[in-house]
Amino acid sequence: MSSNNMADPRRQNKILRYKPPTTETNPTLEDPTPDYMNLLGMIFSMCGLMLKLKWCAWIAVYCSFISFANSRSSEDTKQMMSSFMLSISAVVMSYLQNPQPMSPPW
Repeated sequence: MSSNNMADPRRQNKILRYKPPTTETNPTLEDPTPDYMNLLGMIFSMCGLMLKLKWCAWIAVYCSFISFANSRSSEDTKQMMSSFMLSISAVVMSYLQNPQPMSPPW
């Protein structure tokens, strides 16, 4: 093993650990997709609940999944989970009131 270290051409003093850039120094690195999808999910959930549109409720579930998949672990999960639960409740309530299969919106 010691002969392996002698033949290693890397210089130990030149090795630097990677540090990801912070969003405070460069705000363009922040991705707004989860926030937009969260807002869209809440809008479609409310349309699905109030107008009893099943396709709006399903789009809300889809937007909530996208928001959850694109979020960072350091973000607040309360708002995301409330959006997800609102979209699920929109689907459940729209099918409880009218259990027929969804008709195409066109």
